[in-house]
Amino acid sequence: MENHLTNDPQASQYAIESSKVDIFYGSFRAVKDCSLQVLPRKITAIIGPSGCGKSTVLRSFNRMNDFIPGCRVEGEILFHGQNIYAPEVDPVQVRKLIGMVFQKPNPFPKSIYENIAWGARINGISGNMDDLVEETLVKAALWEEVKDDLKKSALALSGGQQQRLCIARALAVKPEIILMDEPCSALDPIATLKIEDLMRELSANYTIIIVTHNMQQAARASDYTAFFTMDPDRSGIMVEYGDTSQLFTRPRDQRTEDYITGRFG
Repeated sequence: MENHLTNDPQASQYAIESSKVDIFYGSFRAVKDCSLQVLPRKITAIIGPSGCGKSTVLRSFNRMNDFIPGCRVEGEILFHGQNIYAPEVDPVQVRKLIGMVFQKPNPFPKSIYENIAWGARINGISGNMDDLVEETLVKAALWEEVKDDLKKSALALSGGQQQRLCIARALAVKPEIILMDEPCSALDPIATLKIEDLMRELSANYTIIIVTHNMQQAARASDYTAFFTMDPDRSGIMVEYGDTSQLFTRPRDQRTEDYITGRFG
């Protein structure tokens, strides 16, 4: 199917850009007036207290909210200069180009090999699957640990290995952007550092947007940070967005300072 998304990287200086976005669940406005410009091949973190719309915003970037009954998005989310919510755009194609890794590792109940190969095949990827499996597992820093056990069930891997396998599975369909929704929240500290190191390596070729409750992780692993909080009407709003080191050391908004110093949240 024609995806109606141009492959012209010059169409915009941003990897993805939201413009005056409101997100509703039924009549409730969960996110209000979100305008966020994400730079390519950088790591952007979204932080803020529970319930402020971080994951809702993240899911809007590849239309995962389409699966939630009653959810609607107003405003524009521009990818290659085109609104991904335009009626002619195929959301399946959007999700190929903008992949997602979830909070809890969710490998298919298949072998390590088939997690990559089957996922690629159902997304229309053809060619030498052995090469694709090796290439993506190398990129996900998992190849050396599993290369002799590719027929083993993915469910037998540790939590950290499963999450890296899910990242490899996302890479197999050749996305441009990888969304990560608290990818380390279920992992131990050593596995968390491996994921952070992997994110840094991947950011040479991919744009990464991560939602995290862990402020230290945002400070360590991201180039840019967006801070969200709740309005009095309980709508999520973006308070501040900028270079991570600046936001954590010299925040421009008092609400940001209050959050990162632990006064609330």
